[in-house]
Amino acid sequence: MRTTDLPIESALGPLIAALIQGTAAVLVAQPGAGKTTIVPLVLIEQPWCTGKVIVVEPRRVAARAAASRLAALLGERVGDTVGWRMRGDTKVGRATRIEVVTDGVLTRMLQTDPSLDGVSCVVLDEFHERSLDIDLGLALCIDAQQGLRDDLRLLVMSATIDAGAVAELLSDAPVIEVAGRTFPVTTRWLGPATPKLQPRAIAEAIRLALAESDGDVLAFLPGAREIRAVERDLGSVAGVVVLPLHGALPSSAQDRALGPAPDGRRKVVLSTNIAETSLTIEGVTAVVDSGWARRSVADSARAMSGLVTMRISRASADQRRGRAGRVRPGLGYRLWAEHEHALLDEHDPPEITQADLVPLALDLARWGAPDGSGLRWLTAPPPRALVAARGLLETLGVLEPSGQVTTHGRSVAALPTHPRLAHAMLRAREHGHGALACTVAALLGDRDIGDDRRDADLASRIDALRTGTRTPGVDRVRRDAERLRRRLGVAETSAFTVDHLGVILAFAYPDRVARRREQAGRYLLANGVGAAVAEHDNLSTSEWLAVAEVELLGDGGDARILLAAPITREELDLAIEPTTATVAQWDRRTRDVRVQRERRIGAIVLKASPFDDPDAARHALVDGVRIEGLALLPRLDDASTFRGRVAFCRGHIGEEWPDLSDDALLEHLDEWLHPALVSAGARRRADLARVDLLHAIRAMVPWSLLTLLDQLAPTHVTTAKGTRKPVDYSGDDPSISLRIQDAFGWYETPKLAGGRVPLVVALLSPANRPVQVTRDLAGFWRGSYKEVRAELRGRYPKHAWPEDPTADQAGSGPRR
Repeated sequence: MRTTDLPIESALGPLIAALIQGTAAVLVAQPGAGKTTIVPLVLIEQPWCTGKVIVVEPRRVAARAAASRLAALLGERVGDTVGWRMRGDTKVGRATRIEVVTDGVLTRMLQTDPSLDGVSCVVLDEFHERSLDIDLGLALCIDAQQGLRDDLRLLVMSATIDAGAVAELLSDAPVIEVAGRTFPVTTRWLGPATPKLQPRAIAEAIRLALAESDGDVLAFLPGAREIRAVERDLGSVAGVVVLPLHGALPSSAQDRALGPAPDGRRKVVLSTNIAETSLTIEGVTAVVDSGWARRSVADSARAMSGLVTMRISRASADQRRGRAGRVRPGLGYRLWAEHEHALLDEHDPPEITQADLVPLALDLARWGAPDGSGLRWLTAPPPRALVAARGLLETLGVLEPSGQVTTHGRSVAALPTHPRLAHAMLRAREHGHGALACTVAALLGDRDIGDDRRDADLASRIDALRTGTRTPGVDRVRRDAERLRRRLGVAETSAFTVDHLGVILAFAYPDRVARRREQAGRYLLANGVGAAVAEHDNLSTSEWLAVAEVELLGDGGDARILLAAPITREELDLAIEPTTATVAQWDRRTRDVRVQRERRIGAIVLKASPFDDPDAARHALVDGVRIEGLALLPRLDDASTFRGRVAFCRGHIGEEWPDLSDDALLEHLDEWLHPALVSAGARRRADLARVDLLHAIRAMVPWSLLTLLDQLAPTHVTTAKGTRKPVDYSGDDPSISLRIQDAFGWYETPKLAGGRVPLVVALLSPANRPVQVTRDLAGFWRGSYKEVRAELRGRYPKHAWPEDPTADQAGSGPRR
């Protein structure tokens, strides 16, 4: 029934023993070991396995390939002992014992039946890819195992994972490791890397690989757009067939890429990262790696998710290169320089840390753990992103503020698509556009069926479906749309229409409604993000757009609009109810407060008019100081001496004295400045001139300390003849400046802070020119005063210069 010459055979004994003695295990098996095709067949033979074995694969292509291989080993068809189950495509029968499913299907199975009745074992394969759904699936499986099914077996399989962390998560499950069967791969560095991927450079590298090797070539590119560009650049190569491989292709095209080259010709497979680890592509002996991948990433700084083209990690690069050594020694071509390799991240981050968490938030709410607490995570979802996802679901009416799923939310969850799209389908059905919404959801839930020469208008994709143009994925989108219509209970329309695409997208993406700015093609989205389409794009002159898909650029600039549709103001009012609010803010241009009553959709202002709100104005004035700095306060110098005295006490006596530094004042503006603005009735920048800042800052010092301030850090000191001299606290140490004669009668330097800190005394000539700076006045009198006295007597003979200045209280003027 199974082969016996694969490396996995050596691990089957320990694995079987682990699952007899316990209910969980971790299997680390390198590529080529045979874990995916052998282990499930062994599991269904075990006495404890009275139900099904669910094998979870992170990708549709991998799930289909694994199921087909398993069925072939049994000499059967898919749907007999081995079947597959994925969104929109199920092949299982009454006799099916092994179901190969995608990770999202596992989550739906658990939500439908948390005890997984009839399932004996769940196998999570290729776990190192760390998809969002596979992380969630493991957390839910552990929860179900602990609370409902103590006999449910869990097996995590992967090529490269932190086995210890996974084993600990599974209550210290045993770890079984298996060496793979790979051959050495020689690396060719073709760098340095370019800031953007160059399809022509990839095509040249492929030609080089064809010339230097005699097997098939596998090339990794970010997405379908780049695959099409390289395919065009390669053109027709004698004796070579060029085959694309990505998730939007129909299964027949994927099978051609995975199988042997036709008619004995060589094969070039242009693939996204779906071919990194979980697929076996026959005949590959050379790999060309662009070094780029495209992922869906949630950008917390811009409060939205979108596609991002980014550099891959070193671990991903090694996985890609390893595909060249599956059957014999191979070649790996990298389009970057060897010294640049160390600059790549070591590993790709788990998807849960970067992905759109809206589906996860709904799944957690349905499970009864809205914030994810109580579940055991290998990597917990980021709290801030999860809160934002729950906020969107509340906006769509899917969740209550308490986290409970609403009636509408249960209808959304019942539809096999993203919650945004499910919500749009239900809302569109209310307005008679249900059939079109199903087509839109099928398009957006699959992949873009257009080519890179088509503009961003969603209507062009609808036209492709209507006219029957043969583009990859059209048939599957049509089938998915029909399946969604059946689930939604709407009839197929006789003809497609694009009249209501905008309102359908606005139902799904209310935060991505966009209004055109002054420059053609540039838009402001409701979430505050700038976005753009090319000036020659059909959409570039539309006043309003509803945006479905964007690409976030790494430089933080405007996002690139990939799919959108025009929308009218009337449709906007139907889809989104604008809000009215008082907006007070600091205007950087006028450097003053602006208070308006605004009617808006998110960040997009529909109408604004001046409004009188004193308290809001004062808060904006505080923000202005926070933005512009304390220099905006014209009377801050009034408090400079007081602040210096308190700073002296804080530095020399203790931290019970408050911090009144610039940074501290800025940090606590609301505590001291806002009350002062209220007292002064200040509303605008000009009013700051009448704000008593000294009084406001004094209020920050406790009364018990204020009573000690004059004693510990006086504003003045009195000379022996009774003259008051101000103390300067602006420097590192307090100081006074006085004519040398004013110091006559002082035996030693005056001290502050209860006699602990001597003043810095700057002694001046009768003409106010510097003579001496000292902290030790007594030492000066005993030492260098004699020389200074002699010089001053000659220069200022009319003044008295006693031999013993400590006993003389002569005035500073000339002798009579």
